[in-house]
Amino acid sequence: MSDKTQFVTDAPAGAALIAQAMGRREGAGRYKAMQSIVDWDRSRLAYRAVKRAFDVVFSGAVLVVIAIPSLVLAALIRLESEGNPFYSQIRVGQTHRDGRLSTFRMWKFRSMYRDADERLAELKEQNEIDGAMFKMKEDPRVTKIGKFIRKHSIDEFPQFLNVFLGQMSVVGPRPPLPNEVADYTEYDLQRLAVKPGITGWWQVTERNSTGFDGMVRRDLEYIAKRGPVTDLKIVILTVIEVITGKGAC
Repeated sequence: MSDKTQFVTDAPAGAALIAQAMGRREGAGRYKAMQSIVDWDRSRLAYRAVKRAFDVVFSGAVLVVIAIPSLVLAALIRLESEGNPFYSQIRVGQTHRDGRLSTFRMWKFRSMYRDADERLAELKEQNEIDGAMFKMKEDPRVTKIGKFIRKHSIDEFPQFLNVFLGQMSVVGPRPPLPNEVADYTEYDLQRLAVKPGITGWWQVTERNSTGFDGMVRRDLEYIAKRGPVTDLKIVILTVIEVITGKGAC
C-alpha cells in the first residue's frame, strides 16, 4: 500500500480532497484542488476557537515558567559569544484571504555566532536538504551552547511570545523565510494556508530524515486532518522529543 493510499484510508473528512490535490501533476490544478481544504478548515469555527484558547493558555503558562531560566540562559549565551542572546528573523505567516502573504518577526534564543547570516552564502553548497531550505548537521556557525539548546529545541522557546500574540500557533507548519518562499511553487505555497506553529506533524515524524518535498507533504497532511486530538498528539510527541533530543539538528 502506497503512502498516499494509506493516508486516504486513515484520514478523516477533508483528507480525500487533499490527497486529490497532492495527486495533481500541474501546479495550478493542485492549487485549485487545495482551496476546498482551506475553505473547509475556515468553516470549523469551534475548532479554531478551541485552538486559539489553547494557544493563549498554554503559551502564557510556558512564558511564566521559563521567565527566570530564560534570563540565566541568555546570560550564558552572551558569555560564550558576543551579541544579543536573542535572535529574530522576519518570517512568512498565514496567507490572507485574498492570497497576499503576511510576515512577522519571530524570536529565538541565539544558537549561532553573531556573523552567522553573513557566513551563510559560503556554506550554501554544503546544504544537506533539497528544496527551498538550508540545513547542515555540523554547521560551523553553531556555538557550544547552541548545539545543546538546538538538540532539545530550547532555542525555540521565545516563540511562545509569538503564539501568545497570535502570530503563530503551538501546532502548525514551520514559518519559512521570505527568500525561501520566493522559490516556492504554487503547490508549496499551500502549506501557508494556516497559521504557522512552533511544532508540527513533520517535526515529530520525519524532521531530519526527509527533504523539503517531504516537509510540504506532511504539512498538507496536517492541514487536512488537523483537529484537537491531532494537535494534542503532536504536542505530546514534541515534549518527548524536547526531553530526549531525538531528531533535532
